[in-house]
Amino acid sequence: MDACTLGDLIDAVGSPPLRLLTAPNGSAVPVTEALLYDAHAPLPRAPGALLLAVGVRAAAAGPLVRAAAEAGMAGVVVRGADGPPVSEAEAHGMALLAVDEEAAWHHVHLMLASAIGARAAQGGGLADLFALADAIAAATGGATAVEDPHQRILAYSTVPGQPVDEDRRQGILGLQVPGSADNAEQVRLVISSDGPVRLPPLTAGELPRLAIAVRAGGETLGSVWVVDGGTLAPDAEATLTQGASTAALLLLRTRAAKELARHQNTDLVRRLLDGSADASTAAHRLGLDAVRVAAFMLDFAASAPDAERACLRLLDVVRLQCEARYGRQACVLLDGVVYALLPAAGEKDGAARAAQERKTVHQRHRQLAEDIVRQAGRSLRVPVRAGLGEVTPDLGGVADSRADADVVLRLLHDALPVATIDEVRPRATLLRLAEVMQGRRELRAGAWQRVLAADAEQGTDYARTLVSWFDAGCDVAGAAKLLSVHPNTCRYRLKQAGRQLGIDLEDADERLVLWLQLRVLAGVARRDSAVPPEQNVPY
Repeated sequence: MDACTLGDLIDAVGSPPLRLLTAPNGSAVPVTEALLYDAHAPLPRAPGALLLAVGVRAAAAGPLVRAAAEAGMAGVVVRGADGPPVSEAEAHGMALLAVDEEAAWHHVHLMLASAIGARAAQGGGLADLFALADAIAAATGGATAVEDPHQRILAYSTVPGQPVDEDRRQGILGLQVPGSADNAEQVRLVISSDGPVRLPPLTAGELPRLAIAVRAGGETLGSVWVVDGGTLAPDAEATLTQGASTAALLLLRTRAAKELARHQNTDLVRRLLDGSADASTAAHRLGLDAVRVAAFMLDFAASAPDAERACLRLLDVVRLQCEARYGRQACVLLDGVVYALLPAAGEKDGAARAAQERKTVHQRHRQLAEDIVRQAGRSLRVPVRAGLGEVTPDLGGVADSRADADVVLRLLHDALPVATIDEVRPRATLLRLAEVMQGRRELRAGAWQRVLAADAEQGTDYARTLVSWFDAGCDVAGAAKLLSVHPNTCRYRLKQAGRQLGIDLEDADERLVLWLQLRVLAGVARRDSAVPPEQNVPY
């Protein structure tokens, strides 16, 4: 069971919530995800997706069906029975499904996404759990579900004709047993018992259950539940006991596989960030191509109490948010910084569409970063900063995007907790230039050190006067305005600096080098600079 099929989806959701109007390619068509249609965004290429026709009346959905077919999707879901385009769907080999007119699109999306996510098991362990649920259901005669200790449904049977109740249906649709004190009490009873437990119905209209805890080495891994429709096999309890033993092995294998996959992916992301991974291999393993690196950091000393724990909690927040937005995550914690690879949609044909796509990706990434900063800061009670690097068209550019994100982090402050590299490009360029100049003796040499020494020894203001004059385009009146002094005062300072320190202010090259050294190496800024003082020096 490698993927959810259209038939699996209809079996899981059932009718009347979801009605199949036509399926030209049969019920074995794979369904990979459920997407909400956005009339203001380009339709993505999404093979196997079901497109929910939000804001489009069923009778007017023909063009959308054609567009979905061109995007490789499996089908379209319309709302209501007002003349759905059945013939259009059949002509393009598209499945067409319908939900009630009163159904809320967000509920339909949750219902379908939950069912697809459950059947499209990520790894052999969960796939085998579904096969086990079907086997137990066939042997005992009752619909079966496998749950984890938190009452999340991991797998369920789809044997036709077996009676189910509303509690079973709602649990499958949400992949979570409906919460209630009575349900919690039944779970406690099952977990505390050594063998199968027969449980009465909780409310009128519901059916009894036969359940057993799944354990390994004294650890409770979950439970298996069978709906008792009155026709359970005589040996149902023995079958369930054997099934629980098999479920324990599968759950342990699934846990090990998940941990191994997470470890391998984490190592791969780490190597992508330092530039040592093969991009094509990583793209295949991670299912990513164009990405942007986002870097998240707690704004406190690394030696602060519980710093390591706080960083791990920040990693959890970033992972959860990325999984919620993209259905996956590629995150790692390195030296106190959480890095995430954010998927970036490919550019569309045409300059205008490409520009719109870049703008949409930028907005989504920035919104995600802002949400994480806000949520993590609130839960950890520590300010969080987020820097976003450049979008790279393939994973070969991840190391460069990470370098961008790292530079952005160094430029953030209380008034600017989130930024992309494009938003701080000028200051990032100066910062990198400062690093280059600091590392080269010949680039550090020059009159700028004499300027700073004179200011320190004599109490003059040559450095800021010179920077203001350079910033004003070598206009004395403009520099005087920036310095809030009389033009004659500014002119006198410039003359004295040139004469006393041996600076040829008539030489354009010498002016440029001196400006760079004062601005970049010394971090001197004019008085009206909008940059916070603590960000001026040193670079």
